[in-house]
Amino acid sequence: MLYPIKFYPVYKTKVWGGDKIKAIKDDSNIPEKCGESWEISGVQGDVSLVKNGFLKDNTLEEIIEIYMGDIVGDRVFEKFAQEFPILLKIIEANENLSIQVHPGDKIAEKRHHARGKSEAWYILETQNDAKLISGFNKNSNFAEITDLIESKNLETILNQPITKPSDVYYIPSGRVHSLGKGNLIVEIQQTSDVTYRIYDYGRTDRELHLDLASEVINYKKTEKLTENYSRNPDKSNNILKNTNFTVNFLPVMNSLDKDYFNIDSFVIY
Repeated sequence: MLYPIKFYPVYKTKVWGGDKIKAIKDDSNIPEKCGESWEISGVQGDVSLVKNGFLKDNTLEEIIEIYMGDIVGDRVFEKFAQEFPILLKIIEANENLSIQVHPGDKIAEKRHHARGKSEAWYILETQNDAKLISGFNKNSNFAEITDLIESKNLETILNQPITKPSDVYYIPSGRVHSLGKGNLIVEIQQTSDVTYRIYDYGRTDRELHLDLASEVINYKKTEKLTENYSRNPDKSNNILKNTNFTVNFLPVMNSLDKDYFNIDSFVIY
């Protein structure tokens, strides 16, 4: 009989990491400058290990191989087989992350034999008027972007909203984006580690991918930034739903009964 499964997180040291993840988790294994905690991962080389119950120390891939649709849903298993389709992270930006863009499924498959990457950000904590970047504040083109990168003025045409806790931002593939200094977030994304960096604030230790990014960038003005959603207690409040994932907000103040019998999918809390 299957049961609610917990996983060991995978910690990632980053040049822009800090100590916020260490502050919210009671785990002596968290490294210094921890920028990401991968809570559930099917990414090769970083596949999650089960933390509890009789499946303890089995990998996520192994238990999907055994239980197939019983654990991820028949429809999900038919499409993804043993590849877990969602990567869930906690991310701290103690410095600005690179300005980047992700390809969609078609180009990612063609170039990298990988999935594309769309993601959602739930803001946990912010400090010092933290911001993020999500798309353009006007229609643009590759020539303009190249000129602005060379003159270090790219941010002048990018949306840079000030963030606050409980904000949700959907970042579809093709949208230029970055997480700014002072944000602690939960990221829900497709299982993919394909990122094209187009600007890295003068840091020279990582490769940029402007040529690869040119074909995937959505150059149109971004009209919608945050997701509006209800916060009714003891109820499942839908935040967003797309072909890759559904995100709900469940503020449990007393109790909440959920029946997932007819849902042909795994559910992550």
